[in-house]
Amino acid sequence: MTAQWPTGGPAPAPPPSPAAAAEPLAEEELAEGFVRGEEACLVAAYHRWSGLVFTLAQRALGDAREAEDVTQVVFLAAWRGRHTFVPARGVLAGWLVGIARRKIADALSARTRRADLVAAAGARLAQTAYDTADRPEAVLDRVVVGQELAKLPAPQRRVLGLAFYDDLTHTQIARLTGWPLGTVKSHARRGLRRLGHRLREAEVPRTPS
Repeated sequence: MTAQWPTGGPAPAPPPSPAAAAEPLAEEELAEGFVRGEEACLVAAYHRWSGLVFTLAQRALGDAREAEDVTQVVFLAAWRGRHTFVPARGVLAGWLVGIARRKIADALSARTRRADLVAAAGARLAQTAYDTADRPEAVLDRVVVGQELAKLPAPQRRVLGLAFYDDLTHTQIARLTGWPLGTVKSHARRGLRRLGHRLREAEVPRTPS
């Protein structure tokens, strides 16, 4: 989900061309105003360094939409934590890059967790394909999985069904449903998180042999 701009509403539009722009603030003046909470300095900082943050995020994540989200998360975190920045100890750009690296690492960790959740949920769903003659408890597993899938919101249920049962990629699901690719990924992430949690809660104890 795209982060909300710190002061509310969408992120600022790109800056005007140099010919039309006002005289830019000196970096020290911008940093001091940023720490004081001056919104104009936040906007100026975003215009000046959001491209750098976005480039770092896109190179690391390989996904422009995710990089956009991380960029806004970085400036949101910077704005909320502006009182921790001490201009005498370093430049604002370097401080922002430090936040960006941490948020990129968080995004990569979240991606790994999602991949683990996909694997776990996929393995559980794959149990439904087992021969019930060899594994009678698979009937119960199918009931549990079906019940938990049915509890998901319809968009999440549809995306997961197409992914697991029809073996479609996110891109293929987007084409089939007509939803934007980012929307499909969002439904998949939320649905998998929810499904994985509920499947762990719904583990059925086996009767000892």
